[in-house]
Amino acid sequence: MNNLQDRQSRSAGLPGEKSNYFDRLLVRRMEAGLAKAEATREVFDAYLDGKPHEVGRRKLTHADRNSLFWSSSVVDGCQTEDWESERGTLVMARYLSQTKFLVDGLIQRLAAMAPAALVVAMRRSFHGLALGSPHVAALRGARACSPKLEEACRVQDILAAEHWDRLDELDRRRAKLQDLTVLDLLALASLYAFEQLVPHTMLGKPLAEVAGGLVDAHWDSINDLLIWKLKTVPSESLSIDEQAIVRSLKRCLSPMLFPVPGLQPELAQLRLDFAGLLAAQLELNAFQSHSIEAYCYDDSIRFVPLEGRRLKIEVIDPAGKAKWERDGMKLATLPGYWMTRAFQDFASSDLAHQRFGRPENEDENRLAYIRAMATQLRLREVYGVGEKVSARPGETADLFQALLSLELTARYFMLYLIIPFTECVERSGDWVAALQSLAMEGLCGVLQNRFPLTWSSRADKVRNTIGWTVTPECPMGSARMAETILDFWAYDMQTVANRLRREEPGLEPSLVERPYLKFGTTLVQLPWVVAMQNNGTAAINNLRRLASRRSEAGDETRRIEGNLARHLADRGFCVELNWTPPAEQRDAGEVDVVASLDGHLFVFEVKSTYLRQSMRDAWVHASTTLRKAGLQLKRKVQAVRLALESDAELRQALGVEAVPSMELTQAWIVDTSIECDHERFSGFLKVSFEEVMLALRDDSHLLDDPEGLMSGQDPEASDRPRSSANTTLYPLGFKAERFVEVIERELVWADT
Repeated sequence: MNNLQDRQSRSAGLPGEKSNYFDRLLVRRMEAGLAKAEATREVFDAYLDGKPHEVGRRKLTHADRNSLFWSSSVVDGCQTEDWESERGTLVMARYLSQTKFLVDGLIQRLAAMAPAALVVAMRRSFHGLALGSPHVAALRGARACSPKLEEACRVQDILAAEHWDRLDELDRRRAKLQDLTVLDLLALASLYAFEQLVPHTMLGKPLAEVAGGLVDAHWDSINDLLIWKLKTVPSESLSIDEQAIVRSLKRCLSPMLFPVPGLQPELAQLRLDFAGLLAAQLELNAFQSHSIEAYCYDDSIRFVPLEGRRLKIEVIDPAGKAKWERDGMKLATLPGYWMTRAFQDFASSDLAHQRFGRPENEDENRLAYIRAMATQLRLREVYGVGEKVSARPGETADLFQALLSLELTARYFMLYLIIPFTECVERSGDWVAALQSLAMEGLCGVLQNRFPLTWSSRADKVRNTIGWTVTPECPMGSARMAETILDFWAYDMQTVANRLRREEPGLEPSLVERPYLKFGTTLVQLPWVVAMQNNGTAAINNLRRLASRRSEAGDETRRIEGNLARHLADRGFCVELNWTPPAEQRDAGEVDVVASLDGHLFVFEVKSTYLRQSMRDAWVHASTTLRKAGLQLKRKVQAVRLALESDAELRQALGVEAVPSMELTQAWIVDTSIECDHERFSGFLKVSFEEVMLALRDDSHLLDDPEGLMSGQDPEASDRPRSSANTTLYPLGFKAERFVEVIERELVWADT
């Protein structure tokens, strides 16, 4: 661990360097004519962007880069205004988030120079500080420098203490169920789900929601418990056979479904212990989300310490608070839009006149087909996903068939397990009796597995899935396609467990994203998740979050840019796609889309990502991807405008005779996610791809669920005002000026 003396001795940089990279960068930028403050901002940007990537032939680690930056003379030369800038705050947060390079006296100096900015940096890095960081002592020693710093230290002390209490309670609860296998855990979770997470009346809410909870939050917490088990159980227990299944059922399921004297007390205690463990995990997750993440990333509120270990939350920016909630409402309307478009496409095609399986299943099969169409439409138009997607190395799955198989699985579980269970509970008032009845019917009838969780061998699942892979080209279905579809949706227990035990970086799937739980050659499914989950979100995050490094991901990015260009061209824009600046401006990088209409110039920077679930995810996206996008766009706008001055061919391609004024130049970050919508990065507006698409297509009235597809209500019988199909955002015709107004005033979302 380094101190200030070591820092000074290393100011030349890393071994092999004659001088420090960041010091050289500052000098170069000042020699290029930048003021010191502006040059310092560019040095900050380089550090935040992970530069330099290597020194000589040596690739740098994060620790190397931290050492290089914090040992530079740039840090000594920073003024108050440098640290108080947004970049300065991010740089300080980066320092507080690492512990391998410590600078003696730095925190004391920052506390004296920029206490308010240091407090923000403390908030952003609280996750690291709360885990015993050596920076904590330095911050506590500097708390007298500012009342704001003193208050921040008190708040963090309280949050850290409360966090540790919840971690201790979770550990205590885990100890009671340490000997459970993963399958034992899932069996207990399934009993809990049918008691608390599945509705007991056809029009009612689950008991968990009646008590004020959220079903999604329970799924997330159960997934966290699954991750805990994967880290701790013996590796051999993750490849289960019939004997392992029988052992788990005998201990954690059968005594309730098929009561045998003497076995119920153990299961009753296990269920009680599981409920306590899940409650502890829910409490920890809720505290992390509503307290810690809110403290770290929600700038619309302020935590005020009170007597003892109590905190009060004050809303200091009501508009900011409302914006976060409105962005969530925007996101919630989009599935209805895509469902309506899919329904319209289906109704206007020959498919509307075709048969979909047996008469008794036809309506449900047709609905599953339309739902799969909606998800594919969104994946294709917004995320650029093609007809085939990687399932495993060397294997690709047909995207639509993969989506359809999941929709059919969901409808199957809903029709043959969830709805019969709910109807039985409505009649009897006893959820346990309902489960017993379903299990017995499954065994005595057609030998269907109607247990609270289901399992089958991979070979059996492939055979059962072949019927869902029927296409005109393959009328008998395809075993190979069935295999790749199962692989596409598989949550491989052994693979995830191995990575977790090696403490390798990576993302864990959720129960929603990968609903086939793979234990060797056995596949387990949770009907209480599959039947009720949002399959669109599952597909998007499966592809864009978990499998973002697929070989076809680069092609998808190109398609997204091409889709934007096509929508613009359809509205009469002159468009240049993937324009490369001339050699003297090549550092600006390729410009995704340049367009012109009515004398307006548009420069678009396109970003593709996934559907985020937390405030922390949104902040990370803003402080990395979107921050860099703003910097990129600044360079690209300058490159486009310079090229237009001298490049007659480019002017002709864009249909302009001269460089449009800055007032007529719009530069937008167009992102497939909705987080940070209508915020500005380096002065440039960030807007969602779907908003731009809706504005160009002029079909935002479809957000209103005009067919009642999402609400399940007859639109004619509803009291809710309906948007007319004739509603337009452009009553005087499509013009560039009005298009800008529609975007900047968020008119697409006027009814949201």
